[in-house]
Amino acid sequence: MRAGLARRQVFAIAVAGLFGKAAFASPLAQAELDKILAGRPAKEGVVKLDLPAIAENGLVVPLNVEADSPMTAASYVRSIAIIADTNPNPLVATFRFTPASGRAAASTRIRLAETQNIIAIAEMSDGTLYTTKAEVKVTIGGCGG
Repeated sequence: MRAGLARRQVFAIAVAGLFGKAAFASPLAQAELDKILAGRPAKEGVVKLDLPAIAENGLVVPLNVEADSPMTAASYVRSIAIIADTNPNPLVATFRFTPASGRAAASTRIRLAETQNIIAIAEMSDGTLYTTKAEVKVTIGGCGG
């Protein structure tokens, strides 16, 4: 069991370095991130998030995400996951792509309970992960408790 604990500690340190804090504010968000990463490192770059810096209403926050990578049969963006780190349901969206998609991009509206970080994780067809984050300040909550 100690080896498992050590791996978790190392992972928490890696997440802290990548996202700039000790861990996510929510254990639920951390659990979602653990599932997506599956022990793999995530690099910054490739994936871009477009969100408002301030959302007056957390019920409808527009989100645009894209991964700047050529979509070929040999290398393409397989999926992009969106995590809201303090939402009651932190995994707010997962978009899946194929080489036929042409471009790995999606737009939607998400609900945010409060001011928080939104994290996008893109998985490439070879298993490589890329990530980015953006903070959204919410003036009126949208998810309830």
